[in-house]
Amino acid sequence: MQILIHLSFAILAVSMVLCFVRLVIGPSLPDRVVALELLSMIIVGIIGVHALQSDETSFLDVAIVVALMSFLATVGFARFLERGGRRDD
Repeated sequence: MQILIHLSFAILAVSMVLCFVRLVIGPSLPDRVVALELLSMIIVGIIGVHALQSDETSFLDVAIVVALMSFLATVGFARFLERGGRRDD
């Protein structure tokens, strides 16, 4: 089981680095926001794997809060763009 947990951490770390690269070099603002959303979901995955590793269920509450905050930020950004906010296409 520990091998799978370490493998999951490694895969999540690689995906976090790739997502961060997209966040930095993303050609447009919506691309960067999608990368930021993906980055927060990867963080939720890391918290979930850590909860499995440590047998602490309180970490799952933290993961739920992070996911909800990320969702609300994405909805806020979508409303900003819908009302004619900044676009750099």
